[in-house]
Parts: sequence; C-alpha cells; structure tokens
Amino acid sequence: MADTVTMTDNRTGKQIECPIIDGVYGAPVIDMKSLYKELNMFTYDPGFMTTAACRSSITYLDGEQGILLHRGYPIEQLAEQSSYLEVCYLLLYGELPTAKQFEDFRANLNQRNMVHEHLERFYTGYLYDAHPMSMLIGVTGALSSYYHEAMDINDPVDRELTALRVIAKMPILAAHCYKHSVGHPFVYSRDDLGYVENFLNMMFSVPMRDYEPPAIAVKALNMMLILHADHEQNASTSTVRLAGSAEANPFACIAAGIVTLWGPAHGGANEAVLKMLAEIETPENIPKFIERAKDKSDPFKLMGFGHRVYKNFDPRATIIRKVCHELLDELGDEVVDKNLLDIAMELEEIALKDDYFIERKLYPNVDFYSGIILKALRIPTSMYTVMFALARSVGWISQWLEMMEDPEFRIGRPRQLYTGSESRDYVPMDKRG
Repeated sequence: MADTVTMTDNRTGKQIECPIIDGVYGAPVIDMKSLYKELNMFTYDPGFMTTAACRSSITYLDGEQGILLHRGYPIEQLAEQSSYLEVCYLLLYGELPTAKQFEDFRANLNQRNMVHEHLERFYTGYLYDAHPMSMLIGVTGALSSYYHEAMDINDPVDRELTALRVIAKMPILAAHCYKHSVGHPFVYSRDDLGYVENFLNMMFSVPMRDYEPPAIAVKALNMMLILHADHEQNASTSTVRLAGSAEANPFACIAAGIVTLWGPAHGGANEAVLKMLAEIETPENIPKFIERAKDKSDPFKLMGFGHRVYKNFDPRATIIRKVCHELLDELGDEVVDKNLLDIAMELEEIALKDDYFIERKLYPNVDFYSGIILKALRIPTSMYTVMFALARSVGWISQWLEMMEDPEFRIGRPRQLYTGSESRDYVPMDKRG
C-alpha cells in the first residue's frame, strides 16, 4: 500500500488519506488534489514556497547541499566540459547528443538564424535610450506574427520547430537591442561561427573592420550562459508555464518570462552588483559599507552575496569565480576600471574570511561574478538582464515543451484566502451616509 498522510478537519472530524509521492531526489510531496473535493478546503502557501506545481525531469537543485543537476548531470561537469549549445540539446531532448545529433542540431538552428526584415524595423519604434529589456519583450512577442503556419501547440512537430526558432533567434534579438541603443547597423548572423562567437560578432562587429573576440571572452560567456540556462521552477519559469497552461502561443509565453525576469528581485541582481560597486567608490570605503550591511537598522544590502535557494553555497559561483579571475588576469585593466576591480576583489576576500559572512553563509553568488564578467566583456549594464534572458530562453522553452507533453496538463488556477467584505447590498449614491 502506498504511503499516505491523513488530513483531518478538526471541526467536523472528517478525514481523508492523501498519497505521498516520492521523486528521484528532494522532499516527497503530498498529493492534495482531493482536499477541496473531500474537505472543501484549499491550502494557503504565499509564494508557493512549499507547493510543487508540476512534475519535471529537467532540472533539480538542492539549496541545502549546493547541488544543481540538468537531466541528472552536475552543473560542474557541464560547465567545465560542455558547451552552451550542447546544454541546449540536453535540456530539450533529455540526453547529451552524439556527434551526428549535435551537427544536425546545429544545422537546424543555422536554418533559422535570421529574423524577418520587417521585424528588424520594429526597433525603430523605440527611442535610442529605451531599456533593452523593453525592446526584447516587444520583439519576442512579435515573433508570433510570423509563424502562423507552425504554431499548433498540439502538434509535436510544430512545438519542436518553435523551440529551435527560440534558441536560434534569441541571440539576434538580444544583439539588435544593443545595436539599436548605440545607433550601429544590425549585423547578420553567420553560420561559420559557433553560437557564442556568433552572438559576440553580432554585438561588436562593425562594417569597417573585422572583429574576433578573445578566446577567454568566448569561454567566459559560454560558461555564463550554461550556468544560467535553467534553474528549476523560479518566478520566470513558473510564469512561462502559467501562460502556457492557458494555451497562449509559445513566443508570448517566452515574452511573459522575460517580463518576470526584468523584476529586480529576479533577474536584475548582477546589474545591482555593479551599481553597488560604483556606490562604494573606493576600496577605502569598504569597511564602512560592510558595517552598514551588518547593521539591521540600515536598509543597505551587499548585492551578490548569499542566495534565496542556496543556503550553503551557490555551486555556480564556485565555477564562475575561476573563469572570472582568468578573464580578468588576461584582459585586466583594459576592460574593467581598476578601482572597480579592486573593490570587487577585496569584497570577495572579506566575504570568504569574515566570520559574519561565514556564519550566515553569505558567500559570493553567481550574480557577483557574472556582473564583473559582463563588464569585462564590454557589455553595458542595461544589457545584463537581456543576457540572462538569452541564457534562460532554452530553459523556458524546454519547460514549456515538457508541460505541453504532461498528461496532467491543465490551466493554472491558484486559489486565494478571501479577506474582504461580507456580502452586502448596493446602496444608491443619494442614500449613502
């Protein structure tokens, strides 16, 4: 007999047995589907912090142990040995590709690495100083205008084609956001370049001279994209799933994920790190800001330290720290203001040694290092969340695909605890006291 939990209504004495479901890893869940039907009750869980809203075989994370797995593969191994494009294949299809499968996958993406010329004119509707995220939201949603022939969400062939289009076109849309903001001509995608090299070329090449990114820059960005590719049921991923549950078109679902990611509590942390470093101004001011961070009455927070989910350490931070230092050692002062770099490195050293940080497990997280990496790659701070969206788009579309294939798929409909007025009658305006 399966394990169960007995739920009792102490007011009536009525009981129901709720099955306990075990996953491969993580806490077991209580199947509460019969709670309302049998006891006429809902659960109350603000922020859904103890609610599993879906079954998923894509990503698993253990915040207490600092574990992150994609399809069972540790993030440490993927970051060190894989490429972002290979991780895209893994997230989409569940297994690492053979050499033939990978070449076919890349060829399929190359067939779709252009956008309609009319879509490129969408950018002219934005002011040159519009935030790149506002542009990315608009043009991503607009993609749905061009693919009416292949957006049957009930057709697995159409779903896969849409996923390929998302992965192929997001670098183009992101790079064009930057090009529009600086007034440069758009650069077309190139089939002869790798995924990361191609993106950097669309970002930084100009018609009058060739551009070749440093190898260490390609390595750092490739790793950063891998580390942000998926992160279980976070706010933006949950938004993509919720929008998809209403059978919205997949490009609209991705745009909804981008909207959620734009929230500073979710995707803006690496940008906040750079703003914090600028606020500190000089290494000499660090002790003052450390004391402010320790003062509970002071609203100031050190950005890029600790993590909501990872209660021990962020495994991605350990990985990205190494490549961050490699990048800075090779490119150094020519790409990052030395004063800013000195502040960052001293803050890192303090956080790794200070008892206050160690006791509270406030270690530098992935956002601390990714902000510095993006700065070193000459990517402006307004583009940081766009870079996050580019990396996470494969996770969003993979989660959407999984949801569409789930036999328990149904429209999302969270419940509420109503605390408003009791039922009352309408009073005409001339009789209201």
